[in-house]
Amino acid sequence: MTKGQRMSMRTGITGVAAVVAGALAAGAFAAPALASAPGQGDRHRATQKAMEAAVNEDAPGVTVQAKDRRGAWNSAAGVGNLDDQSPRGAHDHYRVGSITKTFVATVLLQLEAEGELDLDDKVGRWLPGVVEGNGHDGDRITVRQLLNHTSGVFNVSADAGFQEKVFTEKFLEHRYDTWTPEEEVAIAMRHKPDFKPGKGWNYSNTNYVLAGMIVEKVTGESYADEIRRRVIEPLGLHHTSLPGTDASMPRPSSRAYTKLSDAPDAKNHDVTEFNPSVGGAAGAMISDSADLNRFYTALLRGKLLPKKQLAEMKTTVPAGDEGRRYGLALEAVKTSCGKVVWGHGGDIHGSSSMAGATEDGRHALAFNFNGPAGDGPSILEAEFCGK
Repeated sequence: MTKGQRMSMRTGITGVAAVVAGALAAGAFAAPALASAPGQGDRHRATQKAMEAAVNEDAPGVTVQAKDRRGAWNSAAGVGNLDDQSPRGAHDHYRVGSITKTFVATVLLQLEAEGELDLDDKVGRWLPGVVEGNGHDGDRITVRQLLNHTSGVFNVSADAGFQEKVFTEKFLEHRYDTWTPEEEVAIAMRHKPDFKPGKGWNYSNTNYVLAGMIVEKVTGESYADEIRRRVIEPLGLHHTSLPGTDASMPRPSSRAYTKLSDAPDAKNHDVTEFNPSVGGAAGAMISDSADLNRFYTALLRGKLLPKKQLAEMKTTVPAGDEGRRYGLALEAVKTSCGKVVWGHGGDIHGSSSMAGATEDGRHALAFNFNGPAGDGPSILEAEFCGK
């Protein structure tokens, strides 16, 4: 993994465009198509070709589902296990990283629709005394600013001590450690804010750790329980879970790989099993491509939120370079052929994902690399533009 790729991982991978950025592919990792039904792959021929070209030594395999008015197409390319060279599975479970954020934001918007909170409530109202220190002031930050990353709250993933334990080879000693939300917020509070609330944009995993804490404060239940009750169970997302501290992966799944050093001779480590509490409400979820497509399709079709709250979710702010804009855990990516895909990306150890759908929910795509550096933009372009 290059230094830039490691930094993307540390900051949580901000959105669709960022999560799928990666190196050029090496064709040696390509594997035959695993289409879901005879003839289904014909209209996704460009997507399959892009998948086979997208894998490389730092992202050995990719699993994909595309869904449109003609049905679902599941496929895979590359290697799922470097030890025995078995192929990537077309129906794999995987860690979705920051895609978890869209689920958390959906729950908070549902709570707003129910009158339980207002997005313009101050964080200090719900978490008094939590966001304080070194210039942080929860009484000046709104819930909305947490969700669109305009709060200025320092990103725990950028703390040097956190990085050493989580993003270097020391991770192998700490992979089963349990991280609490309170611990992660306390680490962030040791630093100065990135900017005054509302005066900038910076992706911060701490924002969503706090958002999960607010869900618990408002409802009396954990963010994970609320996601299960409000989203997973109603939509029948049978392959989606909030694993808590459970380090294992459900089957079917492939192995996950990453390099934990910038050294030229750095080796790929198998990081499939680890305690996902390090991601928490910012990135702990496990799912598969079919469930993610079902979720984003339902969300964009208004089946999870009233019109007002869905409009709030899609209200964007400038997000860094290249004209990117970010909503409430939802980002719009415009393809070269003019089609717009709303969704989110996610990166966590050995897993780089993207999921989203067109605004009408008629065409959805979700995919995952079992490493941090697959060429995702080519898959997105191929599926939505046929090239």
